Amino acid sequence: MSDSKPKLLLDAVYEWERSTPDRIYMTQPLGNGQVVDYTWAGAMNEARRMAAYLRGLDLAPGSHIAMISKNCAHFIIADLAIWMAGHVSIALYPTLNADTVKQILDHSDSQLVIIGKLDDWDSLREGVPDDLPGIALPLAPATSYPTWEDIIAAHEPISDSPSPAGDQLALMCYTSGSTGTPKGVMHSFESTAVPTQLVVNDLNITSDDRILSYLPLAHVFERATVECGSFFAGNRIYFAETLETFVKDLHRARPTLFISVPRLWLKFQLGVFQKMPERKLARLLRLPLVGRLMRRKILDGLGLAHVRLAGSGSAPIPEELILWYESLGLQLLEGYGMSEDFAYSHMSTPDQRRAGYVGVPGKNVETRITEEGEIQIKSPGNMLGYYKAPDITSEAYTDDGFFRTGDRGEYSADGLLKITGRLKELFKTSKGKYVSPAPIENLLNSDSSIELSCVSGAGRPACYGIVQIAEELRSSLASPEKRDALSTRLEALLDAVNREVEEYERMQFLAIAAETWDTENGFLTPTLKIKRNAVEAAYEPELDAWYASGDRVVWQ
Repeated sequence: MSDSKPKLLLDAVYEWERSTPDRIYMTQPLGNGQVVDYTWAGAMNEARRMAAYLRGLDLAPGSHIAMISKNCAHFIIADLAIWMAGHVSIALYPTLNADTVKQILDHSDSQLVIIGKLDDWDSLREGVPDDLPGIALPLAPATSYPTWEDIIAAHEPISDSPSPAGDQLALMCYTSGSTGTPKGVMHSFESTAVPTQLVVNDLNITSDDRILSYLPLAHVFERATVECGSFFAGNRIYFAETLETFVKDLHRARPTLFISVPRLWLKFQLGVFQKMPERKLARLLRLPLVGRLMRRKILDGLGLAHVRLAGSGSAPIPEELILWYESLGLQLLEGYGMSEDFAYSHMSTPDQRRAGYVGVPGKNVETRITEEGEIQIKSPGNMLGYYKAPDITSEAYTDDGFFRTGDRGEYSADGLLKITGRLKELFKTSKGKYVSPAPIENLLNSDSSIELSCVSGAGRPACYGIVQIAEELRSSLASPEKRDALSTRLEALLDAVNREVEEYERMQFLAIAAETWDTENGFLTPTLKIKRNAVEAAYEPELDAWYASGDRVVWQ
């Protein structure tokens, strides 16, 4: 990387186009076991043809082009075309409702919309203005828009290789809305490229690596690590087809790099426990020869046998879950970043890691902890600002240029960061004590019977927890015996967690949610984090009765 001008996104892609044109870059499943491979030359040929079409439209330079699609090869090819045509990419989560789609398309000033692979186009369609022109990607549902295939067939590829300035706007990622209305986070070609190269170099990611893309590319975590990471490392990207084919997709990819979020790491674990009880497995893993065979069998079954770097991000992951994967021989490297710093802040490495910590600051990252416990960061990935929100942008930074993360944390003696919650999530019980819910939730989530939890108790004499039972267990709860056994287990968990926390943080009861928390009903963000305000509001009418019941485990 030159001191005068860093290599930017398109510069890196042009190098692979020139040096390894016939190397397979992306593998896209089409259904029924069929796949299509895209070489660097093939992908760039399509991107150049689409760039020619976009240049021919009546769009001002730097126009905003929206894309609504699940992960697929043409999501990335479309990004390249947008940038080569001199425009800005705005990706929307494919799970948004029509109202949020409409709001983001309007707020972002999008001049064109690209529709890609979607599960439920009908529920999104009403949010797309009728007069907004569009393009349909190859795996898109039926629309009235011109198709990608027809457009590239009618246009010759551009022959030049434009390289936008480093400070030019490249993309906007809209926040997932866990704390309110989504904000448009603006990133330049430099704020995307520089941190990505640092990660690729630090972790020694190469063109021999393979990764499966399935977390939403609209989120900065996947955009940075999978899409932009591949531009600099040249590694091969495989895509997942559906949730039902996920294990097959994993076995096809045989990934050497695998990135997930805590909820999915937990689901993998629960899937293993469905085949073998937790205690029996733990006993077998302690036997030298049998344990070695079991580890290999489990990782083979999960499709993770070839993984050399496994990561977890987006939300805190319980220490016990990290240690369980370690017992299988899989190191989980936890990291910490956000949309505003292009997911580049702190990172565990094979040499600097500890369960419960998110690692050390990345290269060229400055950090500090304020007296209030807030983590503040100055990163090469720091955003240009929030779109059309200069006042909010100004409030997000200190006078000397540090981003106010809103997260609370502390460093260990050897420089590892532990996240201890969010400043805005602190609540005060009627006893006048402030409680940070995240560490308590992490203790609850360490139990394999719990998929998600929310701890609250503002203005109440004691805290309480609401939990969502793991999906694999829900079908068995019609049985009174299974239900009683789970109640007993959760009472023991309540006691165990209450012993771990301060007296004023102890929960009076655990309530078991009857309704599944998901993105469709607004309890989860598109990145599978709980929307705390939505959860608390939904159960507020039940609280008086729950407190008055005296029950330690409450079934809604």
